[in-house]
Amino acid sequence: MPASALEGTETRDIKLPTGERTLEFKGLAYLQHWAIPNVFFHVTTAYAILRHNGVELGKRDFLGA
Repeated sequence: MPASALEGTETRDIKLPTGERTLEFKGLAYLQHWAIPNVFFHVTTAYAILRHNGVELGKRDFLGA
């Protein structure tokens, strides 16, 4: 994807239907306050589930090299 395809997306309107209501964001706010926190939540939850089920993971596995 060329970088030019992302130009102006920080001010683009994002609408997320969530059942009875719709959440509305600008592009940058969506990324910072919804998308990134959700990615970290799911990565952390998967890590915790794996550890709970006996997979030998440590802090360095979570943080990377």
